[in-house]
Parts: sequence; structure tokens; C-alpha cells
Amino acid sequence: MTHSPKTAFISGAGRNIGRAIALHLAGQGVNVVVNGSSDRAACEAVAAEAEARGAAALVAVGDVGVAADVERMRREALDRFGRVDIVVNNAAIRPAKPFLELTDADWQRVLDVDLSAAFYTCRAFLPGMVEAGWGRIVNLTGMNAIHGYAGRAPVSAAKHGVWGLTKALAKEFGPQGVTVNAISPGPIRSEHADPAMTRHIESQVGRIPLGHLGEPEHIAGLCGYLVSDAGGFVSGQMIACNGAAET
Repeated sequence: MTHSPKTAFISGAGRNIGRAIALHLAGQGVNVVVNGSSDRAACEAVAAEAEARGAAALVAVGDVGVAADVERMRREALDRFGRVDIVVNNAAIRPAKPFLELTDADWQRVLDVDLSAAFYTCRAFLPGMVEAGWGRIVNLTGMNAIHGYAGRAPVSAAKHGVWGLTKALAKEFGPQGVTVNAISPGPIRSEHADPAMTRHIESQVGRIPLGHLGEPEHIAGLCGYLVSDAGGFVSGQMIACNGAAET
């Protein structure tokens, strides 16, 4: 990357897609802020791997669905690196519950983590991007969420909101040199605390014309392109990475 070293804040970076993105960017010479909500050991392991690839890394444990946590992590990141040039909003929760059984708290918690977190992180780090005249934001949506997630209505609502936020910010901050895009992953091989979610992902192979699940590295490689100088004319887009599954 021409302007290296850059610094990236990646939410939900302790495992799966977030981990792969952090390590891919570290391999590109990007310093990484590795965020996780609670599992510090997992984040520290990712940070160590990133440093082994030659990047500097900072572990920032906090709930991106809580504005005060994001503000604290903003200060930690700026104290360490001076500026954050890249934000990847990857963290999400996907609880399953029939719509008519949802409580107000159920609904709000998903929106906090899956939508409001992107608002909080973008608000935290966009000023530095504007000042520098260069920035990259990548938001993760998801194939099932965009299709419409039966039993996970707040997830679908939140991810459609992220898509709207992506388009709005791309228009507003493009003149300041900031690109804003979304990646919509299809079924990606991953491990979840809820084994039912892992089985659900694995069961979708039949929907994929390529005949296999995607890997976290496929999403990481696409993210790497979008945040690079080569990807600097791509903005306001939601790019599906799903093996030609129905979009």
C-alpha cells in the first residue's frame, strides 16, 4: 500500500472472518487494532500472529454496541497509533427467536451490536480520515440477512440498516477521500459458540453452485482489496462473496 503504514480497527477480530481480516491486513503491512467483546486471550493470540507478520498490533477489548466502550477504544487506538485509517465493522450477533416472542430488549440488543456499532465506530474514526484526506470503511452484512432471515428479524433489519449507512457515508465522505463499502458473505466455514449456527452454515452447501463453503480468507482477501489503493475507486457498493449462491 502506497501510504503504509496504515492502521485498521477490526471489530470481532478474535476468530473466524474478523481474525482472517486482521491477519490479511497485517500481511499487507497494516497495523491492526484487534477488537473483541470479552475473549481477551483470543484477541491476544490474533495480535501475536499479526505481529509475527511484521505489523504492530493492539488488543482493544470492549462492546462495540456500547458507545462508551467505543470511545474508550478510540482513545486507546489513537494513543498507540495516532490515527486509524481503516475501519472494518465485522462484529455481529445472530440470535434466533420467533418474531412474536421478541422482547424490546431482544430487539434493541441486536440493533446495538449489528447496526449502532457501525455508527459508533464510524463516528469515532472518520474525523481522522477526513483530516488525512484518505480513509476506508468496510461493513459486513450477510447473504441470509439481506435475503430476509426467518427467525432472526432484528438481524435482517440491522444489516439492511448497515447497507443504508454504507451508501449514505459513501456519498457524504467521498469528497474527503474516504471510501465506504459493504461485503455480504455467503456461507463461510467458521466456528461459533452455538453449535447449531455452525451446523446451519454447513447445511447450506447445497445452495452454492461452487459446491463448497467459503473460507474466512476469501472475505479477508476481498476486504484487503477494498482498503488498498487499488480499490480506491470502489465505493458505495455491497459486494457478495458467496460462491454464486442466490443473491
